[in-house]
Amino acid sequence: MDLVDAHCHFDFSAFDGQRGTIMSALHATGIDRLVIPAVREPDWGRIAALAASDEGLYYCLGVHPWFVKEHQTDVLDDLQARLSATPENCVGLGECGLDRLHGDLESQQWWFEAQVEMARDLDWPLVIHSVKTHDEVLATLKRLRFDGSVLIHGFSGSEQQARKLADFGACLGVGGVITYDRARKTRRAIARAPLGALVLETDAPDMPPAGVAKGDNSPVYLPRILEALQELRSEPRDELVEALRANVNRVYRW
Repeated sequence: MDLVDAHCHFDFSAFDGQRGTIMSALHATGIDRLVIPAVREPDWGRIAALAASDEGLYYCLGVHPWFVKEHQTDVLDDLQARLSATPENCVGLGECGLDRLHGDLESQQWWFEAQVEMARDLDWPLVIHSVKTHDEVLATLKRLRFDGSVLIHGFSGSEQQARKLADFGACLGVGGVITYDRARKTRRAIARAPLGALVLETDAPDMPPAGVAKGDNSPVYLPRILEALQELRSEPRDELVEALRANVNRVYRW
């Protein structure tokens, strides 16, 4: 199928002892690439090493909004040095962002702005975590004049927010939430969003599709998300798959 899981926490312990089997299953079903976003500095080295273990694995480096208070500001110097060295298989800065439901937005905002500015100055794609903060995220990107590629991972906003983000040039991460009938707002937004703004992801082991237990999500379920997306969209399957691949290639500059 030539699919990519654009956002999967494959380094998490939930996958210990299973990664080889999962990668074989992915390659067998046409999922040839998987991107691992970082959430905290102590994990950066492990993620880079994991990405080096299989030609289908790529990664991003950044500080997630949930974990900003675990870090001192000099971590940003380390992040800048690592990204400036253009490490092999590293494809973006992230995940960074804002989360209105977890932690202190003021602290998150400072770290988010610092990482947006770094990505802008070093010319790196941004992978953004945004929970009930899509308007704030977009305003920050515009104010800081970020003009690179952007993935709003796990998008669950409104149709209007989807349109504004797409008009800015951002891509929207489409995950397991669209497999739930009750997620009417997000399903409607994804159904009506420009096809050129959509990117598939699992966020595994989190954000499971319908029928999968919490914490048991896996990149092998990416085709389920594609099936749900196909039900929401009018495009033929081949056109949909081709566009999804082109979109993720554009985000990560493949």
